[in-house]
Amino acid sequence: MAAGKVLSFGELLLRICPDGEGQWLGENKLPFYVGGAELNVATALALWGVPSAYLTALPQNFISEQLVGYLQERQIDTSPIVMQGDRLGLYYLPKGKDLKNAGVIYDRAGSAYADLTPGTINWDAVFEDVSWFHFSAICPALTQNVADVCAEALQAAADRKIFVSLDLNYRAKLWKYGKEPVEVMPALASSCDLIMGNVWAANKMLGMPLQEDLVADIEKDKLLQHATLTSEAILKEFPKSKIVANTFRFDHGAKGIRYFTTLYTQGQLHVSQEYVVDQILDKVGSGDCFMAGLIYGFFHQNSPKTTLEFATAAAFKKLFIESDATTTSVAEIQETIKEYAD
Repeated sequence: MAAGKVLSFGELLLRICPDGEGQWLGENKLPFYVGGAELNVATALALWGVPSAYLTALPQNFISEQLVGYLQERQIDTSPIVMQGDRLGLYYLPKGKDLKNAGVIYDRAGSAYADLTPGTINWDAVFEDVSWFHFSAICPALTQNVADVCAEALQAAADRKIFVSLDLNYRAKLWKYGKEPVEVMPALASSCDLIMGNVWAANKMLGMPLQEDLVADIEKDKLLQHATLTSEAILKEFPKSKIVANTFRFDHGAKGIRYFTTLYTQGQLHVSQEYVVDQILDKVGSGDCFMAGLIYGFFHQNSPKTTLEFATAAAFKKLFIESDATTTSVAEIQETIKEYAD
């Protein structure tokens, strides 16, 4: 594909991490991390040497200035950022918990990003020198206006023949404006070249069939069979799409994880090696890291299998990093692939 910048679009969030026991109250300290699914992708790509730009909306204040400086230090192009509104989005999540966890508390209503409206963003300027556009299903979950901005972005990307990727992140606590994901996401997915998620998210958000008999026992062979069925259903329903990726992550023991992924393209299902480990540190951002790994691989025109193994190892390594975004280098990821090879 044509070399240009990868532009990631989504809300910059601060993740605030109270401990489960409430010690933070006595210590007057709350750890926090700079996050947001799409920013995690942009950060990983910049770290791995891919030209990476980021589009969000931030209020005009000193905290935003510091955040923009922080992103620039990480080699992220911040020129697309829209300055408007009054507040940053926040979310609270106890350390070590999953974002799908019941404990997550969002504080995003009325943020600069949630208040974006169509007609605000200059797509000519934003898409200059961009060859790849990435967003996630978290964006249209916020408000109808943001969903409309996503549609506007996709039209502008299509007009410029920009490659588009979508992560089917499902956050039940965010879809609160009267629409179900399946009423919003299919129209957006129809403009995407690469769709990443899992068989459950594809069912919930795109209306793809879910065969309970294949997922009931979490048997790998049956899950791979379902990955093929879901991928083929997506490609049939959304002809612009050429690539579908699925992740499978299950708890293993008390604190561990079992993880493998698939990539379907050109009539073939590629399956990653499997990672099984007894203890992890932090689940947040692992899927974003997988997405970034896919972009990295296809950006460098690597084979589907090479791309999948890189993305999977990158996502696996993220499980041992406390921040929202990865800090693992390309060399460390390639070392991990060798280390865990069958």
